[in-house]
Amino acid sequence: MQSFRTEIENPIVEKDILDLAKKIAQFKAGEIHEEKFRSLRLARGVYGQRQQGVQMIRIKLPYGKIQFHQWKRIADISDEYSTGNLHLTTRQDIQIHFVSLDRTPELWAQLEQDDITLREACGNTVRNITASPTSGIDPKELFDVSPHADAAFRYFLRNPICQEMGRKIKISFSNTSEDTSLAYLHDLGFVPVLQNRIRGFKVVVGGGLGAQPMLAHTAFEFLPENEVIPFIEAVLRVFDRHGERNSRHKARMKFLIQKIGFEAFMELVQAEKKALKNHIVEISDATAWEVETPALRSSLTAPTSEAYQTWLATNTFEQKQSELHGAYVRILNGNISSTVSRSLIEALKGYIGDDIRITINQGLLLKCIPTANLPYVYHVLDTHGLAAPGANSIANITACPGTDTCNLAISDSTNITSKLEEVISTDFPDLIHESQMKIKISGCMNACGQHSMASIGFHGSSLKSPDKRVLPALQVLLGGATLGNGEGKIADKVIKVPSKRGPEALRVILNNYEENAEAGEYFHQYYDRQGEKYFYGLLKPLADLQNLVDDEFIDWGASDSFATEIGVGECAGVMIDLVATLLFETEEKYDWAELALADKRWADSIYHAYSVFISGAKALLLDKSVNVSTQMGVITKFDEHFVQTGEVDLGGKSFSDIALQINQIEPSESFASSYVQEAAHFLTLAKQYRQA
Repeated sequence: MQSFRTEIENPIVEKDILDLAKKIAQFKAGEIHEEKFRSLRLARGVYGQRQQGVQMIRIKLPYGKIQFHQWKRIADISDEYSTGNLHLTTRQDIQIHFVSLDRTPELWAQLEQDDITLREACGNTVRNITASPTSGIDPKELFDVSPHADAAFRYFLRNPICQEMGRKIKISFSNTSEDTSLAYLHDLGFVPVLQNRIRGFKVVVGGGLGAQPMLAHTAFEFLPENEVIPFIEAVLRVFDRHGERNSRHKARMKFLIQKIGFEAFMELVQAEKKALKNHIVEISDATAWEVETPALRSSLTAPTSEAYQTWLATNTFEQKQSELHGAYVRILNGNISSTVSRSLIEALKGYIGDDIRITINQGLLLKCIPTANLPYVYHVLDTHGLAAPGANSIANITACPGTDTCNLAISDSTNITSKLEEVISTDFPDLIHESQMKIKISGCMNACGQHSMASIGFHGSSLKSPDKRVLPALQVLLGGATLGNGEGKIADKVIKVPSKRGPEALRVILNNYEENAEAGEYFHQYYDRQGEKYFYGLLKPLADLQNLVDDEFIDWGASDSFATEIGVGECAGVMIDLVATLLFETEEKYDWAELALADKRWADSIYHAYSVFISGAKALLLDKSVNVSTQMGVITKFDEHFVQTGEVDLGGKSFSDIALQINQIEPSESFASSYVQEAAHFLTLAKQYRQA
C-alpha cells in the first residue's frame, strides 16, 4: 500500500497520506476494527457508497474557491480513479464517486500536488467552511469575508480540538446582511457588521437542518473580526467536552444547546477563554485576495438574441470592481463531466479571473469578467449547454445525490429535478426572474439538499398502498425562507404525495400562488397568510392512494418496482468503542502530545494530553460495562468507579482535578510539560489496570 511516491514536500501531509495507506492495509488484514477504520477514513474524505466495494471521495474546497489548475487536476483525477463526473455540493465542495478504497491514498497524493486536501472533508470534525460566493466582488458587501473563511479553515485543519467530536460542525460566513451563506442553519454562522469602522460579525450559534431543523441563536450582535477564531475554538472545546457521543440523533450542537439552555452554553464558552491557544487572531488584509484582471480580450460582438439578454439579466451582475462582472452557471444536479470541465478551462482561461467559486446551489460563479468578454463567455457556456438563465431563481433546483449513491436515501432526488425544472420552464417561464423563491430536494429527511429552508421543499419518503405495496413518495414542505441578518424560517411539513405526482404538486402550488398572492407578497408571506391547513387541503387530492397506477410504484429514473433500501449513514456515524482499540488510540494520542511538546506547540500538546485522559478513562469504564455519552460523563464516572473505590490511585487527587486543568490554566511551556507528564503517568496506570 505504500509503494507509491507521494512527492509531497509537506511532511505532515505526507505522513497523513502514508498513514491512510497503512491503515487500509491493516484493515484488510483484520488488524483494525471496521468501525474504527470507518471513523479514520471518514476524517480523510473517504465515504462508503450505497454500492458495495466503492467509495465516494469528498474534496474539501474552503468557501468553494477553485483555480483553473486545481479544477483541471480534479477533472483528470476523476478520469483516472472515478467515472469522469464531478459532483458540486451544497457545501461548496466536489465529490467523485465509485473510487476503489485501495487507490484513495495515491488519489489524495495527486490532489495535494495542487494544494487540495481530503482531510476532514467528512466525519465528526469541522466540515468544509462555506462563504458567500460573491465575497470580494459584491457591490453590497461591507468587506470581503474570504480571508476570514480561509483563516478559520487553516486554523482548525488537523487541530486536535476537533478531530474526534461527537458529530460534525458546519460553519459559514456571509458577506452581506442578505445572508447568502445561510448563517442561521449552521452550527456557527457569521454575518458582517461594521461598528465605528471596525470590522466584525453578527454571530449565530446552534442552527441545523436534518430531521429536526432548528434556527440558530444570536451569540453576539457584534464580535470584532480578530476574536472570531478564538470564539469558534471556545465553542468547539465546549461541544467536544459536553456534547452527546452515543446517540447520533442527539449529537449535534443544537441538541446540546436545547438540553442545557443557550445561556448556560454561553457560560461554558466563556469559561474556556482562559485556556485558549490565542485570544486574538488577526485576519490578513483582504486586498491580498483580489483577483488579477484577465489579460485576454475578446472581439466577439454581443448577440442580439433574447436568450443572451435574459442570460445577462438573470445570471450576471456588475462587480464592485469597475468594468468587471460576475456570471453564474447553472449545473443540473451539480454534475459536470471532466471532459466539459477541461474544455471550459481551456476556453475561459485568461478571459476571466482565476478564482472560480462553487455555489451553495451546486453551480459555479465565474469572476472578474471584463465587459468586453461577456459575449465570449456566453458563447463558451452556450456551446457547452451551460447558458441556461435563472441561475439564482426558482428554476434552478438544488438536489442531493439521493439514491444514486447515498446509503441513507429513501427515494430519488436527482431525476425528479429535471421534471420539476420542466414544469417551471414550460408552465411558468416568467419565474426565471424570481430569485426569492427556492426549491430544494433531499433523498431523505436528513436535508443534504437543504429542503427544510426552501420555499418549496421535498424529501424522499415512502407510502403504503391500500393493498400494502410500497411506493416512492415525497414529503412536501412549504414556507421556508432566508430572512437576512442571520435569521431564517423553517418550512412546515404539509403532506406526503407519491413521487410521480411531484410535478403536479408543484404546478398546483405555483398556480395557486400566482392567482392569489398580493402584489409584492413573497411566497413565505403568502404561505403564512393562508396557513398549513389551506395548503394541506389544496394538495390532499394528490395524496389519494385509491387510484394508483403501476407506474407510481416505480421511482423516477428506475425500471424496477420501488423498495426501500436504507443503509447506515456514515457521515453521522459514531464509532463503536472497543477497549483494546481505545487503549491503542490512547497511546497514539500520547505520542501526538509528545510530538507537539517537542515542536513547542504548547496548546496542541495540552489538548492531546487531555485526550489521553479521556480516551484512557473511557476504555477502563467500558471494561466495567459503564457506558457514558459525554466527556464530562467520562470524567465524573471515572472518579466514581475507579478513584473513589481506590482501584486507581491518582496520588490523592481526583480525576476531575487533573483532567479539567485543560480549561483552568493558560497554555504555557511549563503547564504543557507537567500536563503531558501527568498524562503519561495515567496511561501507565490504565495499561497496568487492563493487564491485571
